[in-house]
Amino acid sequence: MQTQTFPKTSKDLHAPRLIELSLGEVSQLFNSMDPSPFTKKDLDQDAEEFIVSWALDYPLHDPVKLRIHLEEWPADDPTNPITEAIHHYFRYRSNINGLDFRRLMKEGRQCLVIGLLFLGVCLLVTELISSNAPAWAIFIREGLTIAGWVAMWRPMEIYLYEWWPVRRKGQIYAKLSEMPVEVVHTGVDNGAAETERRG
Repeated sequence: MQTQTFPKTSKDLHAPRLIELSLGEVSQLFNSMDPSPFTKKDLDQDAEEFIVSWALDYPLHDPVKLRIHLEEWPADDPTNPITEAIHHYFRYRSNINGLDFRRLMKEGRQCLVIGLLFLGVCLLVTELISSNAPAWAIFIREGLTIAGWVAMWRPMEIYLYEWWPVRRKGQIYAKLSEMPVEVVHTGVDNGAAETERRG
């Protein structure tokens, strides 16, 4: 599988952002180990990463369009089956992402409750240790204070940093599950492919 990009040019800002992918044959688009029917096959990992990486590079609300340049054209027009397979795959990925997001939020809530309880216990114990206590007791008091706030690290990490990349990836999958897909035969449209510019 070969991938290629095209220089950017000024186009209608409302036109879909174009993602272009060059393949030798249709089978290169899919995971060869997947025994599922054609329209339900998983995408090849390299093809998926290429499509998703370009989609992530564009603003979230900009529409995208996938154009596949195919060297070996099958007997029947592959556009509809390929379009259905790509849409099915990214719908599946969107659903899995939704499950992952809900699990992450559930983990965040659990960690937050545990962290707050542990922090509360630590702060309560430190209040019981007098400032005039022996050095070893002061050491324990300071250690409990630090440990209590460290216990809040995981929920803070989830709610400050981890949730939004997962959420954005899910939105990208949802967008890709509905994007227009065009398949062109490079043997016929090679000249047009050279002059077509990336959106």
